Amino acid sequence: MLRALLDGLTRIAGVRGALVVSGEDGIVVAETVMEGVDGRAVAALAGSLAARMRGVTGALGHPDPVLLHLQGTDGGLFAAAARAGLLVVAVTSPDVNAGELRLVLLRAAERAA
Repeated sequence: MLRALLDGLTRIAGVRGALVVSGEDGIVVAETVMEGVDGRAVAALAGSLAARMRGVTGALGHPDPVLLHLQGTDGGLFAAAARAGLLVVAVTSPDVNAGELRLVLLRAAERAA
């Protein structure tokens, strides 16, 4: 089932990799990444970013974030919270259709776990 979720994400133009990651410790549960994408590094970054954002929103009295988007000059990282403490993550090139990816990523997160 996780492979089908990841395949759906990687079919989107501009997605260079998709992962399911443990949100607590940033360990890869499943991945489909292009050559040159370090899945373990992406997983660690996504897990750390999600944990920090949960801390920030908790300190503010707000609910946990549902979707995170980190954008850089060479691409982006999207992470959606799924059940059982998992994150569904996509690594993108700068030209990805962010709106389409967000919709597919959120649907995938609902089905994960």
